[in-house]
Amino acid sequence: MPSTLPDVRDPVAEAYQRMAPCFGRSETRARSRRYLTGLLSTTERKNGWHLAEQSGERHPRGVQRLLDEAEWDAEAVRDVLRQYAVDYLGQPSGVLIVDETGFLKKGTKSAGVARQYSGTAGRRENQQVGVFLAYASERGCALIDRELYVPQEWFDEPSRCQHAGIPATRRFATKPQLAQQMLTRAFAAAVPARWVVGDCIYSSEELRHWLEAQGQAYVFAVTSAHAIWEQGEQIPTTELVARHPELGWVRWSAGEGSQGPRRYDWAWMRLPYTSAPAMAHWLLIRRSLSLPEEYAYYRVYGPEATSLPELIAVAGQRWQIEVAFEAAKGEVGLDHYEVRLWQAWYRHITLALLGHAALVVARTAAALAKKGT
Repeated sequence: MPSTLPDVRDPVAEAYQRMAPCFGRSETRARSRRYLTGLLSTTERKNGWHLAEQSGERHPRGVQRLLDEAEWDAEAVRDVLRQYAVDYLGQPSGVLIVDETGFLKKGTKSAGVARQYSGTAGRRENQQVGVFLAYASERGCALIDRELYVPQEWFDEPSRCQHAGIPATRRFATKPQLAQQMLTRAFAAAVPARWVVGDCIYSSEELRHWLEAQGQAYVFAVTSAHAIWEQGEQIPTTELVARHPELGWVRWSAGEGSQGPRRYDWAWMRLPYTSAPAMAHWLLIRRSLSLPEEYAYYRVYGPEATSLPELIAVAGQRWQIEVAFEAAKGEVGLDHYEVRLWQAWYRHITLALLGHAALVVARTAAALAKKGT
């Protein structure tokens, strides 16, 4: 970590200082700071009207222009965000987490909106879905990258994409493919991460094989229907576990939850798949204590010397991104935006993620200062 800790009383200061060069015009630069300050304020709703009022303005036109029309590069701010988080949270044992969250919307004009499922609502709703990358370490967890998922139906109507400002060069990408794009950027930026983790949506064979080619360890949840090759046949995970009663179960916590340690019974088995030297494949199995008939499964690729307690701890890291989503929505208005255009979505989301990272860094600094570090 940098030798100088940020001022915990003003989490905007360093975040703004870092992103300021991304804004060529002084007016836009000043507006971006007011926007970031508004996101970190106690204003209940962080939409255009309320952020304008919080800045002492009588109309949201200036706020809207910052998101819709002003000249600045949200990708450059995203790069600043990523480096800012790594500078203060980075550790060699860090974990990159991929996941998605939904943004409920009315109407059909917001870029990428459709009736689709997300865990946010727990059902199919009219919403936008963003795929996110978080960085987690013992120092904290911050969201460092984002991509808007655009369903195929949008690309079937080019005029609809044009009206929403979706670039003509954009093509349909699955959620795992969007995750790969963000991971590619993180690896290129040398983000220190020992593991990549994600839920079932991101356990595609394509993404797993790509990570293996990068020499990157991962832990991905898979469904009970996920098939494993054994003795020349593909066997669903549920049946595979039933075939191996010799599996030894251990009771272990996957980390602290809101109601204390998240304890489960765990078992693992090595899989006979080809791997790089000193690497191995496993199936990790989790069994509920209160409902022993409930199982969860994980595909694992990692160093051969990895211990079961480490894998359990890594699997438990995925929950951190859900906590980060909740905090970003509740504290910096990640989902409070009222924009329709592609560019405006990326701009609001990026500034909100920077605001959230500033809070995480400030809290980390405060904790370290309290310890006298």
